[in-house]
Amino acid sequence: MSTRFEISNTPFSGLKVLLRNPIGDHRGYLERIYCTRDLAELLNGRSISQINHTSSALRGTVRGMHFQQNPHAEMKFVSCLQGEVFDVAVDIRPESPTYLRYYAEILSGNNFKTLAIPEGFAHGFQTLTDYCEMLYLHTAPYVPSAEKGLNPSDPMLKIPWPLAIKEISAKDASHPMLMPS
Repeated sequence: MSTRFEISNTPFSGLKVLLRNPIGDHRGYLERIYCTRDLAELLNGRSISQINHTSSALRGTVRGMHFQQNPHAEMKFVSCLQGEVFDVAVDIRPESPTYLRYYAEILSGNNFKTLAIPEGFAHGFQTLTDYCEMLYLHTAPYVPSAEKGLNPSDPMLKIPWPLAIKEISAKDASHPMLMPS
């Protein structure tokens, strides 16, 4: 069995779903989370410069919708290692035909999916189970002055969070709402 990734397109330009292929036996499994060679086409000359890990204790927790502005925009590879999340990417590229539309994917410790989110997307998720662990690989380091966010409850985004939002940071809840043009 190969450890290479199966890469699928989404309806959004540049946004991909990677299926990791674990190799298992009676002891458990080994899975490849990242491989420069296998992901070279997606990376297009970029490299991973930062890896983050989050843990969320309660079902219904929302984190997001985060992004960094140019020149610090980043590509992210987002995986759920434990639990299950409703993972969301919102296209914030004004020239895109999918501008301000969302794409959602269930990521879990059992389905071995990774969402490859290019620059020009905001990202967030809602935990569908208690105790979720997420792993993020970033192509740019975090720069506080470049950090921005969309309000996860913004009616213009029409994100259908599967559960009532039980936990959210004050910072994420205070991101401004978009105004219709």
